Amino acid sequence: MYEDKTLVCKDCGAEFVFTAGEQEFYAEKGFQNEPSRCKACRGARKATARANANGPREMYDAVCAQCGAATKIPFIPKNDRPIYCSECFQAMRNA
Repeated sequence: MYEDKTLVCKDCGAEFVFTAGEQEFYAEKGFQNEPSRCKACRGARKATARANANGPREMYDAVCAQCGAATKIPFIPKNDRPIYCSECFQAMRNA
């Protein structure tokens, strides 16, 4: 039903393949338009949008429940859950 199509990226002008599998995925999701950018340009655009939309991440001071070291976390700490520094958190994940 679907066949690979060669498209031209509107940002860099490079040709890229819009595969039959990708076309089927677009159809399943109800997307109306074909992609206009190659994978590299789409990724760069998403990264730029994310960086601009979120700005610098606000960090909060906390104390590690395991070793007592001061640490910074990207969410507001709550007293009902323990907070761990990066080293203790990684050690718990590996255990």
